[in-house]
Amino acid sequence: MKIKICYIGGGSKNWARVFMSDLALTEGLSGEIALYDIDREAAEKNAKIGGYINDDKSCVSHFDYTVHDSLETALYGSDFVIISILPGTFEEMRSDVHEPESLGVYQSVGDTVGPGGVLRAMRTVPLYEEFAQKIKEFCPNAWVINYTNPMSICTKALYDVFPKIKAFGCCHEVFHAQEFLALVLRETKGISVSRKDIFTDASGINHFTWITEARYKDIDLLSLLPEFMERYYEEGYFERGDRFQFKTDTFAYGNKVKMDLYKKYGALGAAGDRHLVEFMPNTWYLKDPQTVMDWKYGLTTVDFREARQKQQIEETALMAEGKKKFELKSSDEEGVAIIKALLGLSPLVTNVNMPNVGQVPNLPIGSVVETNCLFSSDAIRPITAKPLPTAVLNLVYRNCLNIDLCYEGIKERNLNKIFLSFINQPLLGTISVEDGKKLFVKMCRNTKAFLEPYYGENFDKILDDYLKS
Repeated sequence: MKIKICYIGGGSKNWARVFMSDLALTEGLSGEIALYDIDREAAEKNAKIGGYINDDKSCVSHFDYTVHDSLETALYGSDFVIISILPGTFEEMRSDVHEPESLGVYQSVGDTVGPGGVLRAMRTVPLYEEFAQKIKEFCPNAWVINYTNPMSICTKALYDVFPKIKAFGCCHEVFHAQEFLALVLRETKGISVSRKDIFTDASGINHFTWITEARYKDIDLLSLLPEFMERYYEEGYFERGDRFQFKTDTFAYGNKVKMDLYKKYGALGAAGDRHLVEFMPNTWYLKDPQTVMDWKYGLTTVDFREARQKQQIEETALMAEGKKKFELKSSDEEGVAIIKALLGLSPLVTNVNMPNVGQVPNLPIGSVVETNCLFSSDAIRPITAKPLPTAVLNLVYRNCLNIDLCYEGIKERNLNKIFLSFINQPLLGTISVEDGKKLFVKMCRNTKAFLEPYYGENFDKILDDYLKS
């Protein structure tokens, strides 16, 4: 089957390569991958890697990789659109993540909620407004898969600008929770299974999705958690790689937060601990670096991210020059499996992010939520999830409304509405409104280059006036 896929962010140092590898190992597909990126050179390197992939003996599909100077030509006639971008540079990200530390506010990721999530959204939504408009004009029937964070607000922007868009957001955090549950099954029952053998009923919002039911055949996996926690709660247990990998790997965690939340609420937070903690009051799990260490996860610094990207750029250059072999291997991501399902090749049930039409009964209609959905030939059908426990709903609802208010403010370019969502972030619960406003304005100034084109000329004066208001 011949298809065209437009990849916005086609110079990606990681996601594009994962997608290209999965696609190469999928039989029955061929066509064009149109790469578009503001860093054309990076996209060209990925196109060269694509050529080597096609020559690999393990490759079972063939795609022509083309690099485009304009978003319009990349989108034109596409059947699928993948969006995976980094909104801003590491300097903007440095402000997002680390500026709040001046007030004693720490963030473990800083790309979804919290002060960093709000500022990242302010940079990202205007770009997504353009993407949605161009998709409407040049490939209105394409399926759009978003990987960019903040996931909920990006997906909301796509639907708001183009209500008939066929879009959804993909995130692998629930997959990792399924891996954790497979680990629980192995440690308590001696049964080894793949995460894909496990059924989970998950609902909530991206990076704050909760599992209310989990089964392997007739085994209730949540009922095994007390026994597992009795053994491993204090020391922690990372589900991928080495059990104690969280001691040396900033992306790893001991699942102690996840287990603690299950003790409190009787439902399992589906995201990794680094994400879960940012949706709750900072005094719970993110009070200071020592608290973070006690809960067995890490603060992912921007210095670390920058160093990692530098390494990825160097690897990409070597692969593009043919000096390092690109190893074809299947990932645990489901983007290509979703494409196959939408092409009618094999139906699939998996968790994605979409506007709520009732699949999460106790969250607002229209808010972007994450639940299981059924993918089949040119169709996606959200599956109604079990109602969240009231205590969990209290946590999720606040963050859900914050996201909606933040989007409304960005859409209107209304700084006060954005700030109201900013100061209501659970991570900022220990600072005053006055200090919060000063922090908000400073963080806006730090990302001025990416905001001024959308929020008005003489942005400094706009911020000065707002600070005095």
